[in-house]
Amino acid sequence: MALCYNADEAASGTFHVCNARGRRIKREGKFVMLDAFANLVGTISGWMYSYILIIMLLAVGLYFTFRGKLVQLRLLPESIRVVGEKPKGENSVSAFQALMVSTASRVGTGNIVGVATAIAAGGYGAVFWMWLIAIIGGASAFVESTLAQIYKKKDPNGGSYGGPSYYIEAALHSRTLGVIFAVILIATYAGGFNMLASFNLISSFTSYSFYEAAGTVALFGKDISMVSLIGGAILAILVGICIFGGGKRIVKVTGVMVPVMGVIYILMAVLVMVMNITAIPGVLAKIFVEAFDFQAIFGGFMGSCVMQGIKRGLYSNEAGIGSAPNAAAAADVSHPVKQGLVQMLSVFIDTILVCTATAMMTLSTGIDIKSGLEGAPLVQASLATIFGGFGPAFITFALLLFAFTTLLGNLYYCEGCMNYIAGHKVGKTGTTIFNIAAILLVFVGALLKVGLAWDIADVLMGFMAIINLPVIVILGGTAMKALKDYTDQRAAGKDPEFKAASIGLKEKTDFWN
Repeated sequence: MALCYNADEAASGTFHVCNARGRRIKREGKFVMLDAFANLVGTISGWMYSYILIIMLLAVGLYFTFRGKLVQLRLLPESIRVVGEKPKGENSVSAFQALMVSTASRVGTGNIVGVATAIAAGGYGAVFWMWLIAIIGGASAFVESTLAQIYKKKDPNGGSYGGPSYYIEAALHSRTLGVIFAVILIATYAGGFNMLASFNLISSFTSYSFYEAAGTVALFGKDISMVSLIGGAILAILVGICIFGGGKRIVKVTGVMVPVMGVIYILMAVLVMVMNITAIPGVLAKIFVEAFDFQAIFGGFMGSCVMQGIKRGLYSNEAGIGSAPNAAAAADVSHPVKQGLVQMLSVFIDTILVCTATAMMTLSTGIDIKSGLEGAPLVQASLATIFGGFGPAFITFALLLFAFTTLLGNLYYCEGCMNYIAGHKVGKTGTTIFNIAAILLVFVGALLKVGLAWDIADVLMGFMAIINLPVIVILGGTAMKALKDYTDQRAAGKDPEFKAASIGLKEKTDFWN
């Protein structure tokens, strides 16, 4: 199969898909291969979330919610307490630093663009399903991060590293599955998520007059916005400057930027809600009413509030897909459950605080969510009704910080998975090649179309969840035993310390023997 055309068609940019004999398979169409790819990815995404992931996410989350006796709510105050604990080693990663790295990845452009996209497509009810997937997913997040701590490995400098690939191999004795998961994670974070973060940031510029004024340039036979080209190039360069500083630098940068970014954004949302306080009761009522409009839900499930809320909620908080455990394993704590609780807290910060801030900030202004706007432009338009030109500018600034920290946090995850695949720490040459490829993908993401950008991220993320969720169910008993050991020690007034033998763990561990 190949592309074929005559001279006139080539001049107009019209191509045809032909077989080996030159016969046209498709009579007309511009860049049909790319369109076919986009359609294929969209179909896979729809099938995944309609028939597999919606069941898996809810079933696994509910399973651990009941088995852990509502651990995500019962021990929420405890999770806040342990965040402040300092590591024993001077150069070790603290529980708070590990939280910031995972939150840097979770709290990203999805908290603004993803929420607005879900609302525009699924209506007010999508917000409720985001809340639900976060609350239920908190239990899954607790289990996967606790497992990452139990099976973490010791690095030569005395620190630690790990993640799903490591607990898959240690507990299930399958390096092959561990490698497959690592490859998919790298593709998801360096590819799908980082391209989407780049796209989401650049999409915020469409609200400004200079976007159209800058014009377009023909690239690969398509008209590409000059703003997308220049903005994508600048963002890629900034990311490159930072990532060539190494993983430790990523921890330091995100540790400073994430709290500032989140607090300012939430304060702005609170201000908007106070200014529109009379509209809040109506917004909340509409969220719950539309969430249970079953006729509308089953009449068009793919675009329903349930589907949109779950997809965008999962993209935002990442609970159960196996990403945060990579950061959780780096923390220096006395008991694995401590980091499980900390990562559980990250899910609440992401969805219950930041995503809710976006939803209420947008909906309380009374903007018509079916006006045709979606993503960043919808949030910008809602704020413009109150603050004029400052509103869109603030969202662009927030997206810049969200996107930047997301890009850095994502690449931190990839570093550990590359080391796992190689079986040793990847050398300078290999890391440099990967970093250059990652930087190029950030640039490419700025040039994508909205549907393809979201679908690629959704499909790759879905494959991670399909592997990780069954694994944590199989290993869930170990995490639950660790939880009981922790709560028993706390009930006895102790600062919990973990020993593998105390829960009858047969697998050899680097830290807990």
